[in-house]
Amino acid sequence: MAIKHTGVSYYGLNYAEHAEQDFEEMVQHGCDTVILAITEFDMDFWFPNIESIVQCAHKVGLRVLADLWGIGKYFGGEPVSLFLQNNIHHRQVSAFTGEVLPNVCFNTNSFRDYFKDLCLKLAKNTSVDGFFWDEPHYALPKSYASITGGAGDDWACRCPECMEKFKRYYGYEMPRIMNSDVKQFRWREALTTLSETSKALKEYNPDLEITCCVHATINTYYVTEQRGYDNWDMVAACPYFDVFASTIINWELPESFFRDVTERTVAMARKYGKESERWLMGYNKRPEDWKQIDRIVDLYENLGVDRLSTWTYRGGYGTSVAAPDPLQLWDHIGENYRRVMSRSGAAR
Repeated sequence: MAIKHTGVSYYGLNYAEHAEQDFEEMVQHGCDTVILAITEFDMDFWFPNIESIVQCAHKVGLRVLADLWGIGKYFGGEPVSLFLQNNIHHRQVSAFTGEVLPNVCFNTNSFRDYFKDLCLKLAKNTSVDGFFWDEPHYALPKSYASITGGAGDDWACRCPECMEKFKRYYGYEMPRIMNSDVKQFRWREALTTLSETSKALKEYNPDLEITCCVHATINTYYVTEQRGYDNWDMVAACPYFDVFASTIINWELPESFFRDVTERTVAMARKYGKESERWLMGYNKRPEDWKQIDRIVDLYENLGVDRLSTWTYRGGYGTSVAAPDPLQLWDHIGENYRRVMSRSGAAR
């Protein structure tokens, strides 16, 4: 099956005339979609510029998806959070220690309203084509759970608001050791946060496309990440999501892992009538052998992936998370984008 769309994330939301040059470069690299990494600070300080930047992307032929990058430390990403800065409450709490964590509790009404309001602000005041839910997650566990337990055992959130909701639903106090009720509670509440906002966006504009990108986890009988969105059936079944995506895999991991994650991603998307998306690592690391990019892109295409995306533009050039040889990495990804898009008849 042919790849339908090729995207890349982008941080440069300051001046439209500079962004337009970057967008033209993206087109030359075979992209047809840009994922704007919009921070809470951008929404607060640079918001008057966002629509002009969206228009510049449309002018050169790019589709535009909005990613509220790092919001509340709920989505993936490095930015600091204005919500956390302005609220000393509504934070996640460690189940084992009771320590308040530097991550928003996204199950609270306060954050849900904040998140929905920002998304609707973008939908109503810009011409973005859709939204990208970027690796939503609970703060803990931090690592893959292991068969024997260990570092990944502590979990969140056991804040007063989550504890009250849990007791009201199940009739007993939320335990400190995760059980099946806690797992169901976390999955249900986590999905509610995204589904409520997605529903509101679709009610405002049914044409808005919504992608939910979950962590690329092992998800076997023994090893599951337990960060809130690891029940892929629940996520992919959400009627307000159009695309089911799984996130970046480090180039250093075995190609069998790329295959496993991709097969499960495609199968889950098809099961619920969604399009599938896989990501390429375009920052922090580069493959030792540039041909690995070719092999992984071919793997994704042969397994039936509908869309490819890369984090991030120019390999993160100039940032603290730039890949080694970032511009070469960007060029090699661009060569692959042009290659697969030429086969789909969408090459520029």
